[in-house]
Amino acid sequence: MFNNRSRILFTSSIIATAYIIYLITYFYNGMQSNDSAEAIGGAIATALVTPHILMIGLGTIFGWLGFFLRKTSFALVSAILFSVGALIFLMYAPICIPIIILGFIGYANQKKLNNSNI
Repeated sequence: MFNNRSRILFTSSIIATAYIIYLITYFYNGMQSNDSAEAIGGAIATALVTPHILMIGLGTIFGWLGFFLRKTSFALVSAILFSVGALIFLMYAPICIPIIILGFIGYANQKKLNNSNI
């Protein structure tokens, strides 16, 4: 499975997948409320976090594409999207920092693996 593929990029994609599943379930459950004030507050919170969720989700998709296709460009786009997602919603940036670091290291590692096979 890891034949000429970056294990660090795989780890970054696994953590990002777990994080995006957490975000979606947390904010989906936050909107399920019987009280109208809680429902409005949950909708506002979800609207504020939606760009962050989209960036992390796209980064996760590109991370998996970079891993399975062994494309360094997809891995780099993934790490950049994780960085943009952290900048969009700074409150969740500490959670994204390990994903960002592993994403960039995974990109460099995949590039090194691709260049060694030439």
